[in-house]
Amino acid sequence: GFSINRPDITDTEMETIMDTIVDSLFCFFVTLGAIPIIRCSRGTAAEMVAVKLDKKLRENLRDARNSLFTGDTLGAGQFSFQRPLLVLVDRNIDLATPLHHTWTYQALVHDDFHLNRVNLEESAGTESTPAGARPKKKNKKSYDLSASDKFWQKHKGSPFPEVAESVQQELESYRAQEDEVKRLKSIMGIEGEDEGAISMLSDNTAKLTSAVSSLPELLEKKRLIDLHTNVATAVLEHIKSRKLDVYFEYEEKIMSKSTLDKSLLDMISDPDAGTPEDKMRLFLIYYISSAQAPSEIDLEQYKKALMDAGCNLGIGCQYKFVMEGVKNLVLKQQNLPVTRILDNLMEMKSNPETDDYRYFDPKMLRGMFVVGGGNYIEYQNLIDYIKGKQGKHVLYGCSELFNATQFMKQLSQLGQK
Repeated sequence: GFSINRPDITDTEMETIMDTIVDSLFCFFVTLGAIPIIRCSRGTAAEMVAVKLDKKLRENLRDARNSLFTGDTLGAGQFSFQRPLLVLVDRNIDLATPLHHTWTYQALVHDDFHLNRVNLEESAGTESTPAGARPKKKNKKSYDLSASDKFWQKHKGSPFPEVAESVQQELESYRAQEDEVKRLKSIMGIEGEDEGAISMLSDNTAKLTSAVSSLPELLEKKRLIDLHTNVATAVLEHIKSRKLDVYFEYEEKIMSKSTLDKSLLDMISDPDAGTPEDKMRLFLIYYISSAQAPSEIDLEQYKKALMDAGCNLGIGCQYKFVMEGVKNLVLKQQNLPVTRILDNLMEMKSNPETDDYRYFDPKMLRGMFVVGGGNYIEYQNLIDYIKGKQGKHVLYGCSELFNATQFMKQLSQLGQK
């Protein structure tokens, strides 16, 4: 995203970046065993990718003898019963969402998430440090969050309060199973020779055998409960210390054009709410989502409040860039811009937002690919949308996956060019 928007990028550098994206998409469709119909916005980097991908697919299909889309491959794909629709969009269709303080488990964790591994500092605990002694160094712990983690797969897209509740339910279920094993072991030590005792022993032997055979599963359940208890606790500490729930709700109101119950100036000036970066993200969302730019007087007030809060206004130099780059604002509806665009094109709806999208058929699974970086908020929004579309599937891809901190850094670098 940063590279393709640099003002000083050369044609050669741009070609190299586009070729890399095209090669990756081409390989994906060869693996899928399907030739897509391509739609893209005009006059953007997404259009450059579409033209190049269309050309590459056509050239490959033209040479029937050496084509990678052979009879064996075509139809071998998981969704071979329909042509894929590939929608290519530029990141600048929506710059507010990547900055949003979100509320789903996966997106909250993504701050410390890299290659399916989350690195967290252990809580300091209640032990006090003796006077004059060095404070104890917090231990770093790493956890793998993978496809085999059933809890992660089930709850990664859930709002955080639901996740915390589910961890508690899993723990209670585990304790009940553990107590049952202990009870059965206790009964096994029964004494007495009457028929009732022998009958009870026989019944419980079968139950205990069953319980012991499920012990590995029980231990794995306990491991996952411990893992997610630690991760969720660390996330909760972040939420409390930075008041992320307040930011989430406030930004939702800004992005959906709802009435604000507190002024933006009060939010920025609150010393107990958020880090300087949190405040900068909030201001940028407000700025991007405003129907018209704030007046010079208001802008000066905001800039002073941000500086007093410790914000680096180097990023403020690119207000113009941010404002000019925005083509779609997040309206008061459930679907985010990328989901709206996919819905218009997939359902063939007439809408000014997508009516001028170009159409390529180098020769329907649906796919959304963002040129310039993606995020877990848009991914989850698409997943939630497609749940209501029976028999349809969606894949979300991007040239890079970043969190808000990484996105802010890119904006800052662009503002300094």
